[in-house]
Amino acid sequence: MATPAEARVDLTAIRHNVALLRERASGAELMTAVKADAYGHGLVPASEAMLEAGAGRLGTAFVQEALDLRAAGVTAPILAWLITPGEPIGEAIGADVEVSASDERLLGEIAAAARATGVTARVHLEADTGMSRGGAPLAAWPGLLRKALELQAEGAVEVVGIWSHFACADIPGHPAVESQTDAFETALKLAEQAGVAGSHVIRHLANSAAVMTLPRTHFDMVRAGIAVYGLSPVPELGDFGLRQAMTLVARLAMVKRVAEGSGVSYGHLYVTGRETTLGLVPLGYADGILRHATDRAEVLAGGRRRRVAGRVCMDQFMIDVGDDPLRAGDEVVLFGPGDRGEPTAQEWADTLGTITHEIVTRIGARVPRVYEGQRT
Repeated sequence: MATPAEARVDLTAIRHNVALLRERASGAELMTAVKADAYGHGLVPASEAMLEAGAGRLGTAFVQEALDLRAAGVTAPILAWLITPGEPIGEAIGADVEVSASDERLLGEIAAAARATGVTARVHLEADTGMSRGGAPLAAWPGLLRKALELQAEGAVEVVGIWSHFACADIPGHPAVESQTDAFETALKLAEQAGVAGSHVIRHLANSAAVMTLPRTHFDMVRAGIAVYGLSPVPELGDFGLRQAMTLVARLAMVKRVAEGSGVSYGHLYVTGRETTLGLVPLGYADGILRHATDRAEVLAGGRRRRVAGRVCMDQFMIDVGDDPLRAGDEVVLFGPGDRGEPTAQEWADTLGTITHEIVTRIGARVPRVYEGQRT
């Protein structure tokens, strides 16, 4: 380890998680979400590991993420689902990237890009079944279907998917799950009646939580995100046999003895209760370590748990190691799978009142990703 810190990504764990998700998918195809640099794990290496393990498709939020995969030589089907006006849709279509449309305006923009490119755009239509985020509300759904059929007859687009997204699948028993599933089935029925159907049109609704707990929602394909990286989509139900892929480590930059009553870091929120040794960990909020971790989150150093001592700074934070003989260069584990007694990402999320998605995706570009379990 030649850098102050690194995020170690276990590709074997990712492959394990993909295999487990495929088993839970009830025969449905598996799309893995690799948006946000594969949830902070590294877009290309993580995607390649998922495909090696049997993921059939990849999903990105933005067009550029899909184009980055194509530039890296990834040939698997890719869906980009969050498109704003003026994005390089034509380039995506030309690179055989499938795109999503939620309204007639965007569908028209996609068709215009397809005409200019000379390639038929492969489109997934998104229905808003109750999340009130992306997707066409059911009142606008028939109009979107009519527009899609017009453009399909012209040859500008081909509808290859119909999808929606859950708001509350990670909350067992939430009534919105059933109502959204019913609404999605209504959207599918309307599509079939309109003539937008067939074996080539992939129906997909389930996210990671639904893959694990709601077999009724699996349809033709499931989309797994957080679970692929080994983090439970429904923590209260356990880890489902998933294996956390990321371990975040740093090397102590320095250690020093300080007197009893020494104030530590900005604002002196932590004051030493006796003469002690402090260790400086070279990671801070610029690297994604939430400032909220101040005096709350724990790390593993010298074989023992230590709490963050004082305010998390932009580039560093302190830990109180007492009289233990730690030295500059010794390793500190912020979180990992827990095998050595270190905190997990779930523990950090619980301590800081957030979700594991935020813990791993916030780890910044200054922290290199180091890959374990790569296949040559």
